[in-house]
This record gives sequence, C-alpha cells and structure tokens, in this order.
Amino acid sequence: MQLNNKIKLIYNTYSGSKNFKNNLDNCINIFQKAGYEVHVIRIDRGQDINNIFADFMYSYSMVVIAGGDGTLNLVLNAMMRNNVKLPLGIIPAGTANDFATQLNMPLSTTKAAESIVKGYSIKTDLGLVNDKYFINVCAMGFFSNISHVIDSDFKNAFGKLAYYIKGLEQLPNFKPIPVKIKNSKEMLKTNIYLCIVLNSCGAAGFERLSPKAMINDGLLDFIAFKTMNIISMALLFIKITRIEHLNDPNIIFFRDNYIEVEFLGDMDDNYLYKTDIDGETGPSMPVLITTVCNALDILVPGG
Repeated sequence: MQLNNKIKLIYNTYSGSKNFKNNLDNCINIFQKAGYEVHVIRIDRGQDINNIFADFMYSYSMVVIAGGDGTLNLVLNAMMRNNVKLPLGIIPAGTANDFATQLNMPLSTTKAAESIVKGYSIKTDLGLVNDKYFINVCAMGFFSNISHVIDSDFKNAFGKLAYYIKGLEQLPNFKPIPVKIKNSKEMLKTNIYLCIVLNSCGAAGFERLSPKAMINDGLLDFIAFKTMNIISMALLFIKITRIEHLNDPNIIFFRDNYIEVEFLGDMDDNYLYKTDIDGETGPSMPVLITTVCNALDILVPGG
C-alpha cells in the first residue's frame, strides 16, 4: 500500500459489545505506523451518514469501518449514493460479522487493522434490491427480521446464539407465505417460510449456506425454504449443518443475476412482505434484485 495517505475510519458505537472505542487508539497507532493519517468518524444508531461522504473522494485512499453487517450496509449504501469508489476495509465489531467472516478477516480488532494495512483489494459484486444495495444477503419471510427485534443487551450477552433463540420464538407463528418467484429463466408460485439471496457463501452465522457462491462471479444465490412440518424442518436443519441441504425437496435453489419476488398474501401481514438487507430494514415486496458487478473494492488479508 502507498504511504502518506489518509484513512476515513468510521466506527459504530452500537455495534456488537460496544467495545471498539476501547481499541480505537490501538487501531489508529497501527494505521499511523503504516504511514496513514487517520480521520475518525463516530456514528450513532439511526444517524444519516450521507454527509460523511460529500466531496472527499480524492482526499482519502480508503474507508475503514468498525462495526457489524448492518454498519457495513449503511456505509456501502452511502458510498454508492455519493459515487465514492474507494477501497473499503472492515474491522469486525458486530455480533455476527458474516461478510467479514467470508473474507477471513480476523475477529481481533488489532489483527484486523493489521490485515488491512498489509492486505490487498479485490473486487466484489453488490446486490441491488429495488433502490438499495446489499453486500451479503437479502432475506424475506420468517426469521428475516430477527436482527431488528432483539434487544441490544440480550444480543450482547448471547452473541450469535441470540439470533437462534429469537428464531425459535417465531416457530409458533409460522404459516405459509405465498410468493411468486421469477428469475431470468423461469417463474413459479409457491408457499415458503423464508427466502434468502446471497452474494457470499453464508449468513446468519451459517458459513456454508451456498458453498459455491463467490462475491465476484456476477451471480446471486437464491435459497427458499418451502413450507414443511416441524419434523422436516428439524431434518433440514441437520442437513444445513452438514452442507447437504441444497438438494432437499423442501429447498428451492438457483443462481442468477435477475430475481423477482412478489408477496401474494394478505397485505395486513406487513411483517411478512418486508425484507432485511445485511441486518438493516430493506424495501418491501415486490422486489427486483439484480447484480451490480465489480461494484466495490474490498480489502482482504494478505497471503
């Protein structure tokens, strides 16, 4: 990497255990020793961050964020809206950190900072769902809103386990979600419990949901879970842990760069037709999801 450049370091005070601030000085020290001048931005929950990226593209050599998947989503959407084409480094400081895990970023704050200054950039695709971008996952149906209903203290106490506990709480509410699914080759109408559109291999703590997915292959991986009884659901969960689920008859799986999903049910069930993108609230169905190829440079650890 070039020396004597500037880094815009953005950290989310509400991400994960909220402890990144205790490591902020160590991160700044690592970046400064590598020859970078560091400008720090602290963001709060619900803050509009578009103004952070106004007119600074040519003043910085990279953007580094410390936060989870939701923070990453907020930052990349602001970058795309402001046409900021700078490399993006990630310091995993959230609860799940699914995309950072896919990049093999160290979970240690200081090791992640060291990986950024010693690493290199690769291109990544983004998904575009209506007018919003996602870097890892767009989800619809049951389980998709879990990150929004978990109390932050509960999430901090139990980490990833909090998502599974809240997921189990939703089981008594399960009912068929009628949808129309269309890709570039076919269309079908069916009942599902959940569908996810992946840019990488994993989400929600499952690292191999779509093991052959790649972040720069121009395709998105679609996985839908059809309605099923509780025994079939338990068996399917076991298959997921063994990475044997994609051929299960209760799974709809395909890879494409064009996906439409339309909710065909009662519009009073408004929580069923909402989407979640990287842990943030996304557009409501119907949605058009496409691939934006090679949209962003992501910093990854060196060899």
